[in-house]
Amino acid sequence: MPTRCRRFSRGGIVRFLASNVPWPCPADGALTFIRDRVLPAMRDGTEWHWSIRSRQAPERLIGAITLMDKPENNRGFWLVPEFQGQALMSEACAAVTRYWFESPDRPVPHAPKAVANERSRRISEREGMRVVGTAERDYVSVRLREELWEITREEWRTRSGQ
Repeated sequence: MPTRCRRFSRGGIVRFLASNVPWPCPADGALTFIRDRVLPAMRDGTEWHWSIRSRQAPERLIGAITLMDKPENNRGFWLVPEFQGQALMSEACAAVTRYWFESPDRPVPHAPKAVANERSRRISEREGMRVVGTAERDYVSVRLREELWEITREEWRTRSGQ
């Protein structure tokens, strides 16, 4: 397995990856994803991608967070297990939600997530998001029950003091 893909294979990250993520990770998976999907979407202004890196080793990718102009799927993220529980993803989510709402014409952001993904659900709860729907969805690992979370601009402004 390619070195960069090993980060996904630990700690249940793979279990909660969307089914459109090629798995097992092909040898050129990261390059192909960036070249063929991320860069064109960023160029088109339909997706925004940020890497998450530690201050101690900024050259090492430890996670990512994405915003997308897709119906009922506007945010996704992952973080390697050894950096979870340190509020890094909460900080990243706060920053990208602020970025989302800086544009006055943005709709309510939606974040789908597996019910079994407790850590991700807790981040949304702390942000003030709420569940507005449920469904079944295919993930890389299996079909899982999924919740759709959202927060309105007004709720976000009240919580963030904006």
